[in-house]
Amino acid sequence: MRQKDLKISRVIISIIFLLFVAALFVDFRELIPTVWADWILFPQFVPSLVRFVTIPALAATGFFVILILTALFGRVYCSAICPLGILQDVVAWISKNLGLIKRYKFKKALNYLRYPVLVITVITLISGSLFLVNLLDPYSSFGRIFSDIIRPGIIAGNNGLAGLLERFDHYGLYRLNLELITWRTVLIPAITLALVVWLSLFFGRLYCNTICPVGTVLGLLSRVSLFRISMNADTCTRCGKCSFACKSNCINVKTLQVDTSRCVACYNCISVCPEKSIQYARPFNRSGNRAVTDTSKREFIGKTVLYVTALAGFSRTVLGQEEKERPAGKIPNKKNYPVSPPGSVSLVHFKDRCTACHLCVSVCPTHVLQPSFLEYGLLGMSQPHMNYSVEYCNFECTKCGEVCPTGAILPLTVEDKKLEQTGKVNFIKEKCIVFTDNTSCGACSEHCPTQAVKMVPYKGNLTIPETDTEICIGCGACEFACPVKPHTSIFVDGNAVHQVAKAPKIEELKVEEQEEFPF
Repeated sequence: MRQKDLKISRVIISIIFLLFVAALFVDFRELIPTVWADWILFPQFVPSLVRFVTIPALAATGFFVILILTALFGRVYCSAICPLGILQDVVAWISKNLGLIKRYKFKKALNYLRYPVLVITVITLISGSLFLVNLLDPYSSFGRIFSDIIRPGIIAGNNGLAGLLERFDHYGLYRLNLELITWRTVLIPAITLALVVWLSLFFGRLYCNTICPVGTVLGLLSRVSLFRISMNADTCTRCGKCSFACKSNCINVKTLQVDTSRCVACYNCISVCPEKSIQYARPFNRSGNRAVTDTSKREFIGKTVLYVTALAGFSRTVLGQEEKERPAGKIPNKKNYPVSPPGSVSLVHFKDRCTACHLCVSVCPTHVLQPSFLEYGLLGMSQPHMNYSVEYCNFECTKCGEVCPTGAILPLTVEDKKLEQTGKVNFIKEKCIVFTDNTSCGACSEHCPTQAVKMVPYKGNLTIPETDTEICIGCGACEFACPVKPHTSIFVDGNAVHQVAKAPKIEELKVEEQEEFPF
């Protein structure tokens, strides 16, 4: 490939990845098959690595492919595959066209920021928490932005346009229910988006080279990559055009050196160099004009191994603390555990593997999966939980397990899903309107797909719910349907470890034999 074609190829590949990954999160029409998610998300570094820890299989080796690509070609993941990195390039392109920033300039690496962030992230991983990975993983951050902010905005626009078309008797579009949006659900993605946009508008790829731990790890590896950006001292006129175009601020024209640990392989410098003095090649083929390399290879190996080992060696902490009661409503329900998605095995399994990308939130047809606030504790903030005040889990739906890129939610067959017990039903008679108001109800029983809740005689012609926890699967249909608000009289308490419910008994319909028609 010719040097001048590198940037064009990078732009085309990055646009393809950006569009496909974004489409997964905003596909409210459900046009993209869920099986495509595996192929689209295969090369995303952190999800692939976490999934490999869960399911050591060929389909989970995307992170290894990225490591090989980085060792060969530098940080091509950051420039052409990472959706958050590509989003930063889009913002930077807008910034240049608006005149907010006319040119970049060389700046020293902020190693006092990026390496401590990496070390602290590794320490939290070793201690058994994915909190900082969830917060800083570029793919997951991109997913939260598009799932929690962009997608609701697109749905709102769709509903507005559908309402406008209805006035002219056009019904090509139809209104959709807008997902529950609260400040708690948009707080983290809004802060992340604001930070990314601000840094991209005025500082190019500073986020990637100071905050992102993936960028730091790949930067360490790119110091010794086979192909790197290098400058030819014999032909370079030090015009500075390459430095002005460098989004990573890593080209020092005075010394003719490139900090390859920060270079994101965008190839902008190659496209603007009038003397073709910048080349993307094996630096050892050019005597006297090598790119800057890291002389402390032991430091590089140690930090990389520490990061990868920490991800592969998650400690298994036990969630045994009960949630504190909150002073909301007259009689709050005391739940021992939150309800994690079906297929997540246990709270420990889920918390140790979920990076809070919210792809499962986007594809959930009932939107019962919602970002958590403190349901899993502070370190589990933003990881999805089953919010039965919003909706309930469809009896035959398995979409969340089909799209999860990390193995936090394992795929289930429909038959297994119908017996997966994520929690157990609890009934408080003293809160039921049959008891308090002496009026008939039965909404919980009508919505229960397994008849774990059924109505039994109570007073006179009244009936009252009776529960069977052995056949309950914890879908939350009863809790969602209960008219007692804000704290329902019937609710699901999550299982710390998911169990298998007994199959519901199917009563045969008895038909009385009748005499033949007499004439």
